[in-house]
Amino acid sequence: MYEHILVPTDGSAASEGAVEHAVDLAKQYDATIHALYVVDSGSYTSLEAGSDIVLEALKDEGKTAVGHVVDAAEEAGVDVESRVQTGTAHRAILDYAEAEGCDLIVMGTHGRTGLNRYLLGSVTERVVRSSDVPVLTVRADEDE
Repeated sequence: MYEHILVPTDGSAASEGAVEHAVDLAKQYDATIHALYVVDSGSYTSLEAGSDIVLEALKDEGKTAVGHVVDAAEEAGVDVESRVQTGTAHRAILDYAEAEGCDLIVMGTHGRTGLNRYLLGSVTERVVRSSDVPVLTVRADEDE
C-alpha cells in the first residue's frame, strides 16, 4: 500500500509521535521513510546581521531532528533517507513528497508554538489542505 513515507520533523514531541507511527507503517509495508527538516528561511530574511549564523544553527538543529528519525528507522530495520533543506515549510514538504513519489505523509499536529505559529498558521494544516497524498496527523501526548 505504501512505498515511500514522508516524515517532516522539527524535533518536537508531536514529531516524535509521528516518527513512531511512520516507522511502524514502514515496517508493515516494507516502505522507505523519508525524514525531512525544513529551515524556514523566509522567517529570518529581515535579520540584517547574524542571519547566516541563525540559519546555520537551524540547519544543525535539523540534522539532529532527522538524525532521530534515521536512528528510529534503522533500529526497526526500515530503509531511510534524510534531508535538511531551506524554504517555506509547507511548500517544501509538498514539493518533496511529489518529487520523491511519497504516497503518505505522517506528521505531528503541533510543532513549534508561540507567536510564529499563531501568525503563520499551522504547517500541518496547510499540508493537509493542499496534499495530493494522504496525510496522517499524530497528536502529541498532553504530558509532553
